[in-house]
Amino acid sequence: MVCMSEGFIPPHGGYEDLLSFQKARVVFDATACFCERFIDRRDRTFDQMVQAARSGKQNILEGSQASGTSKEMEIKLVNVARASLEELLEDYRDYLRVRGHVLWDKNSREALFVRKLGAQQNRSYEAYRTYVETRPPAIVPTSLFASSTKPTICSTARSDSWRRPSFRKAASVNE
Repeated sequence: MVCMSEGFIPPHGGYEDLLSFQKARVVFDATACFCERFIDRRDRTFDQMVQAARSGKQNILEGSQASGTSKEMEIKLVNVARASLEELLEDYRDYLRVRGHVLWDKNSREALFVRKLGAQQNRSYEAYRTYVETRPPAIVPTSLFASSTKPTICSTARSDSWRRPSFRKAASVNE
């Protein structure tokens, strides 16, 4: 019988404190609302977008849980999250393009304002609710791009560094 000392399995979990998870949760909630408002439920895009947003969030959670026993699995799950969020980003770009809407420049006044929302301590859907639930369809995706989606994709790309407090603090200043 092998006696396992405390600390045999490294700390894992704590996904709710991860900036990438917090932002992915905002993206999921906002995407679900966006799809309800602007995309017909019978349209395959509805399910695709909601599932891509969910997959991004859930795979960050699963990667965090797996980190204590398998760094390889953690990296794989984080990469799945990143790919799902990239797929969602392209769905939003398609939505804007086919409807003749323009994506805000990352340095536009509007994008800078929404990025400030993303830098606040309250990294929840509540910070974005007004944008998502009251704005016209062209503004919702562009505000998500400016504040959440791309930084979430970037922060999930660095498997081990996404856990370090110094990275989370640096990542809160959006690109």
